[in-house]
Amino acid sequence: MTPRMTPRAGLAVALGLSGVLFLGACSTGNEEPAPADNDNGAETAADDGECTIGMTQINQTAVFFTQMNEGAQEAADELGCTLTIANANNDSARQSNDIENFVTQDVDGLIVVAIDVNGVMPAVEAAQAQGIPVVAIDAELEGVETFVGVDNLAAGKEAGQWLVDNGLAEGRSYGVVDAKNSFIQIQREESFREVIDANGAEYTQSANGENVQETAATAAQDLVTAQPDLDFIYTTGEPATVGATAALSGGGETTVIGWDLTKEVIAGIDSGVVEAVIQQDPKQEGVEAVTELKAILGGAEPKGFIDVPITIVTSENVDDYREIFS
Repeated sequence: MTPRMTPRAGLAVALGLSGVLFLGACSTGNEEPAPADNDNGAETAADDGECTIGMTQINQTAVFFTQMNEGAQEAADELGCTLTIANANNDSARQSNDIENFVTQDVDGLIVVAIDVNGVMPAVEAAQAQGIPVVAIDAELEGVETFVGVDNLAAGKEAGQWLVDNGLAEGRSYGVVDAKNSFIQIQREESFREVIDANGAEYTQSANGENVQETAATAAQDLVTAQPDLDFIYTTGEPATVGATAALSGGGETTVIGWDLTKEVIAGIDSGVVEAVIQQDPKQEGVEAVTELKAILGGAEPKGFIDVPITIVTSENVDDYREIFS
């Protein structure tokens, strides 16, 4: 019989490999905003003067956000817009500065993927005061007329109800790896817990993964070390889901129920470490945001809320997503 690695050993190997990959593939996040590139590094935005859009993104490492950027770029190319994407690198103050820079650059419109929905508002309001229309993705912003994404409160409840309907709530104990700096992840946690706790699940504690994969992995490992009898860990975003999957891959009975697929998370579904994933469609969110902003610039009325539905991904339907994350 092949010996199984300990949870600590599995974590060390998984994070060691991911660290090498990230060092080779990711920017530092300190660069000035620059036009998004295609796969061969060439500038792809159509610079015909018809439309200039600034997009402030949370980070450029999570697959969720890179797919969103890809969809936004495809729509911008098709609609004849120049798209510039600024990487806030998980820093809300930097995100506000990026918005201010876009205003100075006199962009026609803004797309905001907010880290802190309250902290970013002064910069957003200053842009609106200059007559620059704003579209929000992923997190709704007060005073911004169009929001593209998931109703996170409703989606958290939907995920919780799925567990109840499949007999995965009553009598099961769980912990949470969340991101205390993310308003939407707090919403996902609260609404999910409300449903499953009312149906017999036993909540123990939450740990702050800070929306950083390595931090989330350590938080998940600490949870199962302190509470080895946990049935599952609920993760509220991609970094936490990837981190928890790495932390638990070394063995044990605790599984992951979380948000957002990656190649590593699909492997976790295959191995049984990951039980279910709440999957959004970030690429479509990017497409919808650029399309909406272009329409507004053309005189159309804002749509208000553009809903991009979730899917619960398990071993039964994960094959539908393999090519996307190959």
